[in-house]
Amino acid sequence: MLAEIITIGDEILIGQIVDTNSVFISKELNKIGVKVFQITSVQDEREHILEALANAQKHADLVLVTGGLGPTKDDITKETFLEYFNDTLVEDAAVLQNIKTIFKQVIEREPLPSNLSQALVPSKAIILHNPFGTAPGMWMEKDDTVFVSMPGVPYEMKRLFSNEVIPRILKKFNRPYIYHKTLLTYGKGESEIQEKIKDWEAALPVEIKLAYLPSLGRVRLRLSSTGPNEQVLKAAVDIQMNTVQELLGDIVVGYEDEASIQERIGQILQERKQTLSLAESCTGGAIAQEITSKAGASAYFRGSIVPYATELKSDVLGIDPELVKKYSVVSLPVAEAMATHANTLFKTDYAVATTGIAGPTKGDGRDDIGTVCIGIAGPNGVSSYKFNFGNARERVIGKATNKVFELLLKEILKN
Repeated sequence: MLAEIITIGDEILIGQIVDTNSVFISKELNKIGVKVFQITSVQDEREHILEALANAQKHADLVLVTGGLGPTKDDITKETFLEYFNDTLVEDAAVLQNIKTIFKQVIEREPLPSNLSQALVPSKAIILHNPFGTAPGMWMEKDDTVFVSMPGVPYEMKRLFSNEVIPRILKKFNRPYIYHKTLLTYGKGESEIQEKIKDWEAALPVEIKLAYLPSLGRVRLRLSSTGPNEQVLKAAVDIQMNTVQELLGDIVVGYEDEASIQERIGQILQERKQTLSLAESCTGGAIAQEITSKAGASAYFRGSIVPYATELKSDVLGIDPELVKKYSVVSLPVAEAMATHANTLFKTDYAVATTGIAGPTKGDGRDDIGTVCIGIAGPNGVSSYKFNFGNARERVIGKATNKVFELLLKEILKN
């Protein structure tokens, strides 16, 4: 079974917003055995949308459309659906009531005529209830293809897709099972990993596919298989995953569908009733953002300081200025001192510090651009590490952030 996703909106094509809808839909479809054949983005233009719908129908069993359902004149998806399906508009009483309820309880004003017009829907459509917005979803069929139109607002689309669309897909279509399992590794590059597991990879059964997914200091290894029997698929993939995990040893940190490395660190600290703090210079808060993006971080994460300016390392953290003068602000002794002082300042069990030169200029550092020093202070003392992550600023910050989590997990597991 094949699906195509069509996103509508000039804002996507000019780079004003990032298309997160397609990522979400693709993942959810994959879970239920639906393969995405193609993702297409089109402008808010009648001919372009009609062409995209016609092309999708040639090869897809299911076409999922997001965007263009708002109350303004540039939202033309509904009108284009009318033309494509040779349909007319009718007023849907349930949609009209939903619009009035949202305006009364949430927006707290009377809806405009343009808002009320969203209750006019194609007569042939099955209307999909959207309790989080005024634009309903629409399920329509033409020949052997199902077309589903959903709002482009991500939180509206996600809930409507999960609550209304997925159950209908499961009822409408017979689907094969698709099983993926993804191993998370830190600390080795793609080529190093491939060399280590090349014999195992060469011996993989033909029905199991391996994909390397590298990103900034970490590599994900995904095994995939498709077939009619879910239990057989899982058993075959799991056997191969157990083998490759043994081959890779301690660079493995878990599976993608389980806890992330940040969550695993948090779980261990919570179990031990221990806490963590940060002193981020070159990473500028990126590590703290990763930690606090996970629910429950407040149970173990006390806080972070970003002493970006050199003098703040002394004024706020209490680093001896002579230490900076002697070794440079980007150095192992300074990274260790930052971590140690952060532990004292925040009264935590573990503290991580970063100091480095992300670029494009050297600033106060003496080393090359890309140099990063990481200090980790814990119950058994302080340790430090020095790396060069290249000369691209975003990559330096990203690699440093990932390296911190790798080193911190190893340090925690040693204690």
